[in-house]
Amino acid sequence: MAKVLCIGIATLDWVQVVAQYPAVDSEVRAEQQYLWRGGNATNTLVVLSQLGEQCSWFGTLADDAFADLICADLDLYNINYSFCPRISNSASPTSHILLSGESASRNIVHYRDLRELNEHDSDALDFSQWDWIHFEGRNIKTTLSLMQHIKQQYPQLTVSLEIEKTRDDIEQLYEYADCLLFGRGFVESQGYETAEIFLKRLQKNLSQSCELICAWGSQGAMALSKEGVYSETPAIDIEVVDTRAAGDVFNAGYIHTRLQGSNVVSSVEQACRLASLKCGQLGLANIVELWKKIVS
Repeated sequence: MAKVLCIGIATLDWVQVVAQYPAVDSEVRAEQQYLWRGGNATNTLVVLSQLGEQCSWFGTLADDAFADLICADLDLYNINYSFCPRISNSASPTSHILLSGESASRNIVHYRDLRELNEHDSDALDFSQWDWIHFEGRNIKTTLSLMQHIKQQYPQLTVSLEIEKTRDDIEQLYEYADCLLFGRGFVESQGYETAEIFLKRLQKNLSQSCELICAWGSQGAMALSKEGVYSETPAIDIEVVDTRAAGDVFNAGYIHTRLQGSNVVSSVEQACRLASLKCGQLGLANIVELWKKIVS
């Protein structure tokens, strides 16, 4: 069992399942409704916890009733958040998700009125207690400071970084990561039609070697090892039910298998399969059962 810390946000997700996306200025009835804890970092931890890792989360919490629901879900999965600052007179971030039963795609409206971590929130943290630290690529100034501190003071730790969205100066974070996990949307926003060209050009420009991974949705995932070996893994063909958090599941699967000693190619293969199988079900429950199908 390895110890993993994820640094990012937690949200409360309101999910409405409709038969198909409604037309503009129309009224439809939802077929199902769910209230789930969300957020990339905590989603990743929920999967890692089910796979047997010892998990901790570092982010800000509001002081409202929604934060209590978020904490209750983290407790359910034995995720430690005891060092997370509670911010008074604040509201928990929420995501309102419209999930189409027809296409299994989703639209998300996110609301946030809660400050991000600052550089002083981590003053009392001893990062040496963890084996792997995973960052969301957000809150760039504080994330950069934390990543610099960790690589300078704890060089033995493995640090991964998720890059999902375009943010100002996010490229400053790259040189402090051992593993960069890109989303398809980010790569395409940089003007690239394929992951291969993007990953190979990026590797040439990095000041240090690191693992470069890109999840490409229904087309699978691509990887470029530190040694420059490129590989592609197809996704499993499955009836898609819910793509929410598929990228977080992929990241968790990759971190877990790397911690187990698998190489980059094998880790991407297993992570891709796990994310594919997750898309065949609603939510993040029963991950262990999905994992058994992969390793059996």
